[in-house]
Amino acid sequence: MPATQRDVRDRISSVKNIQKITRAMEMVAAARLRRAEQRIEALRPYASAIRRMTRQAAEAAGDLPRLPILQEHPETRNVGLLLVAGDRGLAGAFNSNIVRAGVAAAREQESEGRETSYYASGRRPASSLTFRGLELKQSFTGFSDRPAYADARRIAESLMAAYVDEEVDRLDIFYNGYISPLSQVVRRETLLPLQQATVLEEGSEDESDSEGDERSRDGAQPEGPGPLVEYEPDPEEILGRLVPDYVEISIYRALLESTASEHGRG
Repeated sequence: MPATQRDVRDRISSVKNIQKITRAMEMVAAARLRRAEQRIEALRPYASAIRRMTRQAAEAAGDLPRLPILQEHPETRNVGLLLVAGDRGLAGAFNSNIVRAGVAAAREQESEGRETSYYASGRRPASSLTFRGLELKQSFTGFSDRPAYADARRIAESLMAAYVDEEVDRLDIFYNGYISPLSQVVRRETLLPLQQATVLEEGSEDESDSEGDERSRDGAQPEGPGPLVEYEPDPEEILGRLVPDYVEISIYRALLESTASEHGRG
């Protein structure tokens, strides 16, 4: 049956309405992405400073004080893996890349005779791990669109308690590092023990960031020795206060990077 003029007009009107809705959704997505980028830009210098201070205090302290959070366990029997992804699907390989990286790391640890404990931030990694028949130690959900520092603190407190209680002997975090709306990279960092932490590695990302801040406008490297730091109170006590902040800020940064990466995929 041939279409009438009314049918054609209705079809044109329907298509126009869909276009309006699509444009509105694009504008909302762009606004969310920009907000996420701004939060990352605001946090990165602070996060880099906390991590740099932690590294410097650890180097100055030498032998770490006898605080449970600072002690390296005699042997690594159980590795805790925190997978950070989203609450929603329909984001391409955004969620699945993190789950695959975490599962691959677990297999690597198990091949060396270690056990693994899964922790998940986001409904998608939690459901994926459960679907695969893998035991999930704890999950944190409901905030992947706009994580707050309180969310990072809640995760950090749970993970640090597991480490202090020797439920896990090492803590690794996996997340999508944000580079641009079209480019994200899966990152893996060791948070604890501090002796093995990624933040202490030579040439770490934070070290590169801090060096970049010290370069002059023409790109030249500053001459002479670095600043001489005096600690008051002593570096051991400062380190005991810094480590919880370092774990919290590292997790918060991962949450923000993951959020921006998800909006970039959306």
